[in-house]
Amino acid sequence: MNVAKGRSMTEGPGRRRYDSLRRTAQAQQTRADIARAALRLFVTHGWGATTVRDVAREAGVSVPTVYAAYGNKSGLTRALADAADLSAGVPQLVAELEAATTDPAGQLAAMAGYDRRLYERAGEVITLVREAGRSEPELATLYHDSRLRGDRTRVQVFSSWPPGVLRPGLDVPSAVDVYAALCNIDVYTVLTGERGWSPDRVERWWCAALARELLN
Repeated sequence: MNVAKGRSMTEGPGRRRYDSLRRTAQAQQTRADIARAALRLFVTHGWGATTVRDVAREAGVSVPTVYAAYGNKSGLTRALADAADLSAGVPQLVAELEAATTDPAGQLAAMAGYDRRLYERAGEVITLVREAGRSEPELATLYHDSRLRGDRTRVQVFSSWPPGVLRPGLDVPSAVDVYAALCNIDVYTVLTGERGWSPDRVERWWCAALARELLN
C-alpha cells in the first residue's frame, strides 16, 4: 500500500508539470539547434542553395521537425531576423534615448550604439535577409520593413528636438537620410572587415560624424 502511494505521488501533478517543462525546454532547444544549423549553412552555401533537407541534416533532426518548428525556409529566416533585433537590445536603446531626452548628441550616440550591437552580433543575418530578398519577395519585404522601423525611430527622435538643433537647412527627412548613409551594414562591414577597425572605433566615429553632420 505504501509503495503504491509512493508511486502515485511521483506520478502526480508535480511530475506531470515537470514533464511539461522538460518537453518545452527540449522543443526550444530543438528550435535553437535548427536556427544555428540554418545560419551556418546560409552563410557558407548561400540562402538559395540551402534546402530544408540540408538544414534538417545539419541540425540532426527530421525534415518534418523543421517544418513544424518554422513552417518553411522563409519562416526560419524571419525567426533569425527577429532574434537579430532582440540581440541588439531594444530595451537598452529605449532606456538610453529616454535618459538623454535633452541631449541630442547623447541620443545620436544611443542609436549608433544600437546599430553597432546589431551589426556586430547579427550582421550575417542582415546580409542574409537582404541577399535572399533578391529572389524571395517575402524576405525583401522583411528587409524593407526592418529598415522602415529604424527610420521611424529616427524620425521620432529628430522630430522631438526643439528648433535650431539640426544644422541650418537640414530637415528631419534629410537628417534621416544622412544617418542612413553613415550608419549601415555596408559601412560597418567595410570598416571592420576590410580596414581593420574595431567595433568600438566604428561606434566612436559614428558618434562624432553624426554630431558633426546633423547638429548645429
